[in-house]
Amino acid sequence: MKKKILVSIPELENITVELNDTNSPKTCKSILDSLPFSVNAHLWGEEIYTDESPISQAEENAKALVDLNDVAYWPSGKAICLFFGPTPIGKKGEIKPYSPVNVVGKITDPEKSILENFNDGTKISFRKIS
Repeated sequence: MKKKILVSIPELENITVELNDTNSPKTCKSILDSLPFSVNAHLWGEEIYTDESPISQAEENAKALVDLNDVAYWPSGKAICLFFGPTPIGKKGEIKPYSPVNVVGKITDPEKSILENFNDGTKISFRKIS
């Protein structure tokens, strides 16, 4: 199943995410069942991650390394993570989350230039696209 959701960031472009339940079907379902919700978000390298979300899911095929533009759920922090590029703990060429994450989809737009104007602590909203 593939479903699109919208991540709204005040005063910046919206981010479109395509959820894909191939790797983490229970996590994808938990995210969809929790929509809509809003939560504060932060930057860590070229990753946007949220404060604790309403989703509560255990590790499900969790990965220690992710690919460019992956969207994941971080069970340890109950957070949604959007990976636009390297994180502070990855080796050159790696995108390494703080700890393993459940990959749930891909960012389909916009480009990572959105990170340049992202303000730490901004409240962002997640909702289904009809």
